Amino acid sequence: METFHLNGQPYIKLCDLLKLQGWVDSGAAAKALIAQGDVKVDGEIETRKRCKISKNNIVTLINNSVIVKE
Repeated sequence: METFHLNGQPYIKLCDLLKLQGWVDSGAAAKALIAQGDVKVDGEIETRKRCKISKNNIVTLINNSVIVKE
């Protein structure tokens, strides 16, 4: 499992996290995967593109997982 650090920010948008992790090439690709139900947050399918991901959330896309830390 990978780790993403918020670096003082209270949250990150789900679509932005997917891009910053390098799991997608563009925001459009991130939004498409989210809309298709391919992304889970804390084990639950998340379809909100701008869902606020904060400390201790775990985001999963297929075989990739990341935990968000401060």
